[in-house]
Formats: sequence, structure tokens, C-alpha cells
Amino acid sequence: MQITVTGQQIDVGDALRGHIEDAIEATSEKYFADAIEASVVLSRESFRIRASIAMHVGRGIHVRAQEEADEAYAAFDVALAHLAKRLRRNKRRLRDHHKDRDAAVAASAPEYVIAPQAEDEADDVPVADNPVIIAENQTVIEQLSVSEAVMRMDLADAPAFVFRNSQHGGLGVVYRRGDGNIGWIDTPSSEA
Repeated sequence: MQITVTGQQIDVGDALRGHIEDAIEATSEKYFADAIEASVVLSRESFRIRASIAMHVGRGIHVRAQEEADEAYAAFDVALAHLAKRLRRNKRRLRDHHKDRDAAVAASAPEYVIAPQAEDEADDVPVADNPVIIAENQTVIEQLSVSEAVMRMDLADAPAFVFRNSQHGGLGVVYRRGDGNIGWIDTPSSEA
């Protein structure tokens, strides 16, 4: 597995880098021996250190966790504990994900990152309906059940997740509501 450790406004020494790599290897071997890659970013935010971990454990399965603490070791260890807890809770479901399913057809869709509107432009009349695109990528929309989509959203620690509903083939979106509950938008397939 490829492990990347970077620091933003903080020096990641050899001892800390070794601790992080050993802990990531041990966690990935415990839950997913064939994990693909992991990325750890340590950053300084005022007087605290933030550790962000992103692990790619399988095809389309990304797990993320982050934590803040006074020391880099503590921030990383707590973030890794959160990540391990997510993996432990969902290990069986992730391994059996496609076991009883035919080859599900996954669609591909463009994904864009749009630049925010500048503060001085916010009061003016909108310039155009064409926002500035700063990044473009292809994303896969997989065919999943609603519970699998919620699991993927939780693992990725994402606010929303788009999927193709395995029951009827229509697009679905699960999202985290402001009250802490999960919302679900379901569109029936147009092939009826």
C-alpha cells in the first residue's frame, strides 16, 4: 500500500512519519490486507494540530477521518481510531458488497469544482451564468442499495452521496440533514 504523509505549516519528522506509516499499515492489514493507498495530512490551525486521514480500501470505497489535538501524535492517533472504528463497523458489508449481485452497471459522470464568488462581486449584479471551473474530474455513480449508499457516505465522511438505486435503476441522493438525520432523494428510472 502506498502511504503519503505531508505537513502543512508543520514539520513532519522521521519519528512521526515512521509512527504514522506503521500505524496505517497495521490498521489496513487488520481490516483490509489489499488496501490501495492512504494519505495523511497534518496541518497547524492556530494552536492546535489537525490530522486528516484518507484511505482508499477498494474499488470506489474511500474512508476518511480527521481530528484536532494539541500534539500531532495525539491528533493522528485519535483520527486513526475513528477510521478503524468505521472500518470495523462496516467490514463485513464492504467485503460482501458484490457477492450476491450480478455485474452492476456503473455510470460515469463529470464532476466539477467551481470557484467561489469573491466578496466584492457578491453585491454587484451577477456577471454571467458561467461560473469559473477550477477542477474537472470523472466520477463513477455506482448501483447500490440505499443502505449501502448511506454506509459509503458515512465511511467517506461526506455530506452527500449520489448513487443509482439497485431496486429500480433511478438516481438517488442520500445526505446528512441539519438535524443529524439522513435524507434520501429518490428518482424513479425513466425506463418504465
